Amino acid sequence: MRALRYYTATWWSHLGTAPARCSCLVKMATGVLQRVSSSLGQGRARSAGHLVVWSRGVATSNSKKREDSWFKSLFVRKVDPRKDAHSNLLTKNEESNLYKIQFHNVKPECLDAYNKLCEDVLPSIHADKYYPCELVGTWNTWYGEQDQAVHLWRYRGGYPALTEVMNKLRQNKEFTEYRKERGKMLLSRRNQLLLEFSFWNEPVPREGPNIYELRSYQLRPGTMIEWGNYWARAIGYRQHNREAVGGFFSQIGNLYMVHHLWAYKDLQSREDTRNGAWQEEGWHEVVYYTVPLIQHMDSRIMIPTKASPLQ
Repeated sequence: MRALRYYTATWWSHLGTAPARCSCLVKMATGVLQRVSSSLGQGRARSAGHLVVWSRGVATSNSKKREDSWFKSLFVRKVDPRKDAHSNLLTKNEESNLYKIQFHNVKPECLDAYNKLCEDVLPSIHADKYYPCELVGTWNTWYGEQDQAVHLWRYRGGYPALTEVMNKLRQNKEFTEYRKERGKMLLSRRNQLLLEFSFWNEPVPREGPNIYELRSYQLRPGTMIEWGNYWARAIGYRQHNREAVGGFFSQIGNLYMVHHLWAYKDLQSREDTRNGAWQEEGWHEVVYYTVPLIQHMDSRIMIPTKASPLQ
């Protein structure tokens, strides 16, 4: 816009005197009105260097809309049409894994009882082949939102598997009692349904002890493909210490949300590993180009509970 104003001012100054400017404007207006009137079938007449145009109110309104549309087209970025949904372009098409992440804010005085309740019930669902789901991990936040539990589930088979599990759990009396007791201990809860990025590792059980970091990014709408393109290259810089656990993006819940899950031996190992990434050629470019895509970001340091397959 600065450049536009600059060239407009320069052009205006080159016109010279006020009469010259008025003459130029008259010629410009005459040209525009001639084109508009001819396209609308309006009558026109010239007399003593003046153009007289008869137009109706509707024609005037249409011409204004047409001029506005033309002017706006100069500044609106053209978007290439895509042939497929973002989810199909970013995920492992040969697999149909769906993930659910749960955030439970627990009453501070109930956290120990809550963990014990989860340890009694969740592993049995995970181990039972009757339910097409797996408990990927379960944690308590250490740094970040306090007194919070985070659970990550995987449904092999996508949405049909999720629906099947939900229907079967409604008939499970033990799970129904678990939900009733759990409700007494919670302040709030929320969840999201996620898909995994094709270029990330699939989360698999690992031995501990480890701490886990969940980094969550709220992206600007329309930037998910761009994010994926950069991180498909960036993930190669973050595999040296096996710290990359999984990468996901939301399908239901907060949209354009990305979650990266990392594992470290301790906080110092996290610091050393993250600093080491800056020594990799190309890492700084990924950071430079992806930061503008982010509206908000958040980090949780989490400790796995006894029931977690990710230790």
